[in-house]
Amino acid sequence: MHKGIRIGIATVVAGMVAVGGYGAYNLASALTGGSTAKHSDPPKVIDQPPTAQQAADAEKAFLDAWAKGDLEAAGALTDQPFEANAQLAAFREKVKPSAITLTPSAGGASAPATAPAAAPSSPGRPVPLTFTAKLEFAGGAPWTYTGSLGVVKMSNGKAVVQWAPSVIHPELTTAKTLAVRPFSAPPSGITDRHGKPLASFPSLVPIVSGFKPSADTDPADAGRAVVLANADQSGTPKRLFTITEAKPGPAVKLTIDAALQQAAEDAVKEQSNGGKRAASVVAVEPSTGNILAVANSPVGGNRAFTGTTAPGSTMKVVTAAALLEAGVTPNTPIACPASTTAGGQKVVNDFTEAHPDWVFKQDFAESCNTAFINTGHDKLQPDSLPRIAKEVFGLGLEWHTGSTNFDTDIPTVSNINAELPEFIGQGAIRTNSLAMASVAATVQNGTFHQPVLVAGATDGLATAQRKLSPSVLTALRSMMVLTATDGTAAAPMRGISGVGAKTGTAEVDGQGTHAWFTSYRGDLAVAAEVENGDHGASTAGPAAAKLLRIGN
Repeated sequence: MHKGIRIGIATVVAGMVAVGGYGAYNLASALTGGSTAKHSDPPKVIDQPPTAQQAADAEKAFLDAWAKGDLEAAGALTDQPFEANAQLAAFREKVKPSAITLTPSAGGASAPATAPAAAPSSPGRPVPLTFTAKLEFAGGAPWTYTGSLGVVKMSNGKAVVQWAPSVIHPELTTAKTLAVRPFSAPPSGITDRHGKPLASFPSLVPIVSGFKPSADTDPADAGRAVVLANADQSGTPKRLFTITEAKPGPAVKLTIDAALQQAAEDAVKEQSNGGKRAASVVAVEPSTGNILAVANSPVGGNRAFTGTTAPGSTMKVVTAAALLEAGVTPNTPIACPASTTAGGQKVVNDFTEAHPDWVFKQDFAESCNTAFINTGHDKLQPDSLPRIAKEVFGLGLEWHTGSTNFDTDIPTVSNINAELPEFIGQGAIRTNSLAMASVAATVQNGTFHQPVLVAGATDGLATAQRKLSPSVLTALRSMMVLTATDGTAAAPMRGISGVGAKTGTAEVDGQGTHAWFTSYRGDLAVAAEVENGDHGASTAGPAAAKLLRIGN
């Protein structure tokens, strides 16, 4: 054919395809020697099942193509070629086996009568078959599992695999993905600050079990595993097979002191009546923020870190700091009436008599609710308590302790009357023993140090905006010492020198009262709380005293 003729034909064909569509294709095919038959509809799955031999042959052909890596051919041997090809390719890309062996199970196909009913979206009666998949990985163990598939018959008479992601692996769906990912082993051990093992302390089990390997783990020490994960990356992947084990991580040294931890475990057991009521104790080192002990009842949780209850009068430490900054002094005359109102509710004290001649340090030492309510109303603003709590004591900041913890919530309200219950640790305040131990630690040291569990941790720690002035700090310490020597904390602190303390009793959402105690001695701060306890001095105080006597 002359060159000019070939060009002419191409031009005609191109024009007719553009104008005539499918009909133009038939004419062009005739001009180039192709078939003039119209395209038939693609084959569809029919209700008639394939024979056992047809099903076995179809399975073998599909598995052979998949094992050889001819994914286009494997996809063509299914009822959904495009989806099969794409999903097989994704599997190969994410799992990256060095070799695949796929072996049909012995025994052939099940009888069609036993085949599972097809889903409405997938007509036909598939013949169910199984196979063994063996995936090999460079430098790792081979993964063997049993797979399953169904074979259906098409309208063109061919038997093909009925495609679903579960053909690749029984647990795979369109919402899941399979991949090989590295993983690190947990630490080889957990020790206290002196290198002593901590495995024997029941309250630490739920805490240390959550410790993860450090981010700087050597990649050479990481293991590899096949995991089943959500396609949207949510949740925790399920490990299906370990290709190579990870080397155990180095031991993690916590800030815990084993001697104080034992005392804390014993104290909580005693004050919780052998575990019959909830309780917690926390000890913190004021100079560093290091958490020296944490004990809980029940031992299966971590109430000390995640509790969300009102702290009662232990919050008066923070309120007193706000009042001292507002110009009140320890010797300022502030009457303690028998009752007053807060937020429309009558407020009374733990004692019935009025004390019109008391000064502020006596109100603090004897925990006079009415004096704090009335003086807070006159001297403070609606945001005074949450502001000083955050700026000075670090309450309400985001803490990164090394374990799950609840950050104290002291809501800012719109008017002073709504704030009044919070001045005595009631209302909507929610906190825990960890936070209240930190309050005592801040008073002792003069500077807030965010509590931590891992020795030397510095990244992401919360820092307070400012400190109390020396005069306010001195006044606050003197009032906590008075409370421990001649106030509500005197009984449990008897015989322990150099202690500052504050007791608390909180009514919690109509569920009875919680006993609280926060204190410090030297470079040690301790807080305790007991659910449905009596007074803070009689139930929470003895728990704190057990640790304060040991010191650090």
